[in-house]
Amino acid sequence: MAAYIVFIREKTRNPEELQIYSRKAPAGLAGHPVTPLAVYGRHEVIEGEAAEGMAILQFPSFEEAKAWYNSPAYSEARKHRFKGGDYRGIIVEGL
Repeated sequence: MAAYIVFIREKTRNPEELQIYSRKAPAGLAGHPVTPLAVYGRHEVIEGEAAEGMAILQFPSFEEAKAWYNSPAYSEARKHRFKGGDYRGIIVEGL
């Protein structure tokens, strides 16, 4: 069953760190069955707190999503995302 990772950027704290993340993150996708569905495009918050942007990634399964998130290559990139802004990250299983 497909699973999705949703990242919501609530606030940028260090744009330079986010630029490093943006350069490193694509390498973390290699070897993982991921399909980017939305990546920081036009959005409108219709409920809840404001968000600067969001990304939605599709994986074949919940386990594949977790494997990508915990992979060494993505772990190296995400430390810069943690330094660069305040995010929410969610894995949700599809129907």
